[in-house]
Amino acid sequence: MVPPTDLGRLSHAELISLVIKQFEKIAELERTVTTLRDEIARLKGGPGRPNIKPSGMEQATEPRKPFGQSSKRGPTRPKLAIHEEKIVKVAAPPGSRFKGYTSFIVQDLILRPHVVDFRCERWVTPGGTVLTARLPDGIDGHFGPELRRFILAQYHQGQVTVSRLVEMLQAVGIFISKRQVVRMLNGGQERFLNEANEVLRAGLASATWITVDDTGARHKANNGFCTQIGNAHFTWFGTTASKNRANFLSLLRAGYADFIINDEALAYMRQRNLAGPVIAHLADHPDRHFADQQAFSAHLDKLGISRLKVNPDPVEIATEGAIWGSIKSRGLLGNTVIISDDAGQFNVGEHGLCWVHAERLVHKLDAFTDENRKAQRQVRGLIWRFYRDLKAYRLAPSNRRKAALTARFDRIFTRQTGFVTLDRLLKRLHANKAELLKVLERPEIPLHTNGSENDIRCVVTKRKVSGGTRSDVGRDCRDGFLGLVKTCKKLGIVFWDYLGARLGVTGQPDIAGLADLVCHRCEAG
Repeated sequence: MVPPTDLGRLSHAELISLVIKQFEKIAELERTVTTLRDEIARLKGGPGRPNIKPSGMEQATEPRKPFGQSSKRGPTRPKLAIHEEKIVKVAAPPGSRFKGYTSFIVQDLILRPHVVDFRCERWVTPGGTVLTARLPDGIDGHFGPELRRFILAQYHQGQVTVSRLVEMLQAVGIFISKRQVVRMLNGGQERFLNEANEVLRAGLASATWITVDDTGARHKANNGFCTQIGNAHFTWFGTTASKNRANFLSLLRAGYADFIINDEALAYMRQRNLAGPVIAHLADHPDRHFADQQAFSAHLDKLGISRLKVNPDPVEIATEGAIWGSIKSRGLLGNTVIISDDAGQFNVGEHGLCWVHAERLVHKLDAFTDENRKAQRQVRGLIWRFYRDLKAYRLAPSNRRKAALTARFDRIFTRQTGFVTLDRLLKRLHANKAELLKVLERPEIPLHTNGSENDIRCVVTKRKVSGGTRSDVGRDCRDGFLGLVKTCKKLGIVFWDYLGARLGVTGQPDIAGLADLVCHRCEAG
């Protein structure tokens, strides 16, 4: 903003208004500089931006518990299985009468090495063939399934580093090296990684909504990004080098690598304003299915699309569209709403926005006058009440309430407060009306992405505790097992029992495939 050339002619009120606007402009520039500084520090491996105090809108709009409602956990004894009983005697004087026993429950843990020497019989048949008895099921190498379960649970669920895990095992009498622990964490885990991918496919095929988020992740000494995808019944993580829209679409492809030009792909390209002649070239060509990125890139080169220098980039849009076609061809995201924090790469398909992130923008604004602070409080109050009514609408939707909430949204986000920065923000939020009010069309979806933010904290903790990963298999195992830990918790399965069932621990009850359970839960709502 350029100030008037003759400031001396301005009135006192005009000068105050000019100064306030300058303060607002400076605050906005300071926020931009802070964001850039934090991003540079993060890219250099330094600390990121500080935590911002939450506004409290979600908690404040929750219904209060009825007066006198107890939150006690209840008795412990019915939940315990008694493994041993011991009689404790007392020296009673002569003439005393026995009155039975009083019970005192003590929980303890037995942690000790258990070494088994399997002496496998060997026989020589009359024909000269040597027969050797096979080892029992579950034995794979010189470390048993219980030890493998302990290592996987401690590292992935307990967030214990490899070095401390080795020290702990050696302290209790297990002769094991760091290299052997790393091999058990990363080697031969294909069954777990396959199940993690099956969970993602089941969730994307059957869920009515998913929430997404991402955070920084180090891999091979380079900065990358870990993306979370999930809902109330499953969680999946994937670490990649970038966070653009094509990358997110590739993750939604759930392990498939092909590119398909179909009606859904062409519709995506039109929606992203790809030039009509380019779409026609792709639609008219007989080749519609491509095995991988290399094959599809060669096809774009053959059609001359790669040589076009126009905006938007035809290669980028065509690639995204072909990935979207692959997603749709497999029945994924059929009627699924993707809810995000308004990051651009997540804006695909049927998209909704998080209200907590939207309100946080108002909460973070810097106000310099009493009038601005008053306007900010009023707008936040209106948003909080509107948010509470959206929660009530989810429980009892109706066309009448839908129309009333739509009109009320317009009144809140088109108001002029006189606080320039706030008015500009309200205008921007009003432009996202369709995505913020997606809940009016789909009452079953949540109003926020708190679930994703809660899920992805384990990735942040792992990054702080263990740093980055050095191999692709290490990265995949970290992502896969963290997703399985979260999915088991959401399904009500103890991760320890899940590991025992998959590793063949003796006496462990069977646990059904997580993908089947996720599909059943999602379809049941």
